[in-house]
Amino acid sequence: MGKRKGLVFEYLGFFCLFLTIISLCIAITINFRPLYIFDIDYLTILDYTTIGKKELIANFDQLMQYLNNPFISTLKLSDFPVSESGALHFYEVKRLFLLNYGVLLVTIVPSGFFLRYLKKNGWLWRLMNPFRIGLILPLILLFLMFIGFDQFFVQFHSIFFNNDAWLFNPATDPIINVLPETFFMHCFILFFILLEGILLTGYLIGRNALKKNK
Repeated sequence: MGKRKGLVFEYLGFFCLFLTIISLCIAITINFRPLYIFDIDYLTILDYTTIGKKELIANFDQLMQYLNNPFISTLKLSDFPVSESGALHFYEVKRLFLLNYGVLLVTIVPSGFFLRYLKKNGWLWRLMNPFRIGLILPLILLFLMFIGFDQFFVQFHSIFFNNDAWLFNPATDPIINVLPETFFMHCFILFFILLEGILLTGYLIGRNALKKNK
């Protein structure tokens, strides 16, 4: 493999690897059901609804099944009405979920081959610098989130949604009462912890490989 082709292959390999890591962290976060169950008590969510904890979890599971399953075309919740605007937003969220799963499925195998390629050639040390750089951006975003989560949350929606359907009216979409903003903050924190953990692991693997090569 020529030097130029090898460089292009390496750039593509790392691009693919980072997409795999990010999409994997997102997939784990959005499906980490224990976080919501914990927040039901921690955030006293039951104070904002008339149903019990068991029924609330069942409705949450129905929502997640809709968001995760491409074959479920209509959102139906046992104890919460869904307005046209609310249904539109959840449909757009569903598309993002499925896009993320698509990215993960498309990139995970090439990423595995790329890591195998690096290991076979004794080049795992090359993980060190990209992963060290990769560790910085999540920390910056985490800092911005902590100094003003409201603004961070608004900017997040302005990037991924081109309408204001995400601004739920509790009168027509009472589901928003049991999906407080703080729960989503906890989701972001979990995502950043997972991302930083994987990136740190990759950096340490690269550093250890560099030491062995010396």
